[in-house]
Amino acid sequence: MYLLGISLLLLLLKYMEIGPVATWSWWVIVGSFGATAAWWMWADATGYTKRKAVERMEKRKQDRINKNKEALGMRPRKPR
Repeated sequence: MYLLGISLLLLLLKYMEIGPVATWSWWVIVGSFGATAAWWMWADATGYTKRKAVERMEKRKQDRINKNKEALGMRPRKPR
């Protein structure tokens, strides 16, 4: 997502002709979008995106379990 934001910022700066980006070639701007697309393809192909989603879901699940245990007056176990 960060690469997409940077690419959009560079596109805006180039289009509005602001700063040193105004003198850059359009190929640099297009290349940043190409790098973004390459990152997304790699992340999807290797399972990086899915793995991060599962990690977030597991963390939320564990936080919810710990919160419920604290509400019952029990201490949550430390991870092994």
